[in-house]
Amino acid sequence: MRQLSAFREAGRVRGVFCDIDDTLTTDGRLTAEAYAALERLRAAGKLMVPITGRPAGWCDHIARLWPVDAVVGESGGFYFCYDAAARRLVRRFLDDEATRAAQRARLAAVRGRILRDVPGSAVASDQPFRETGLAIDFCEDVPRLSAAAVERIVAIMEASGLTATLGSTRVDGRFGHCDALGMTRTLMQERFGVDLDQPGARADYAFVGASPGDAPMFAFFPHSVGVANVRD
Repeated sequence: MRQLSAFREAGRVRGVFCDIDDTLTTDGRLTAEAYAALERLRAAGKLMVPITGRPAGWCDHIARLWPVDAVVGESGGFYFCYDAAARRLVRRFLDDEATRAAQRARLAAVRGRILRDVPGSAVASDQPFRETGLAIDFCEDVPRLSAAAVERIVAIMEASGLTATLGSTRVDGRFGHCDALGMTRTLMQERFGVDLDQPGARADYAFVGASPGDAPMFAFFPHSVGVANVRD
């Protein structure tokens, strides 16, 4: 891991993919300084795409109102992109509505098992705004759980057939193979005509993250920045 000051290739970067919680935010708040940085990136002609585990309801707002080009949400369950010319929000889900509806009862069963078997855990407060999965809070609105308890949440999700993604405050789970990197690839190909798997393409972008769930993005992009709490 190098200091950010050693990032000499910064000038060639065409865009930034950035985690939100504990990366853009400080103590759970989006500061004026962070929002202004998004504005400066946009003004400089750089692509800006938040990558988050946060729900569809939040991402609808982010795609419409923030100075960003798109947002990947629910740990890769979808991307949203506001088409200003058409004045409409493009909503691209990994699974269709029928599939998502069929999964909800199964998710409810997993939720019940976690709450029963992991004392102190709670359904994330943003769960009502989700479209694709289940989020379990381990330190955002509840006292911080032990590492063993968090590992138990992950284990229950995976044993139930979910893909579990560990964030800085929640464990996100959804059925099927799903990760933020896969949906980021889809977004870039479908909306911006960029194949990130072409030689050299990924070096045109940087990723900034803060949690173990960001590991696939860190591994994929040669220009990756971990904020200080990535060591936690």
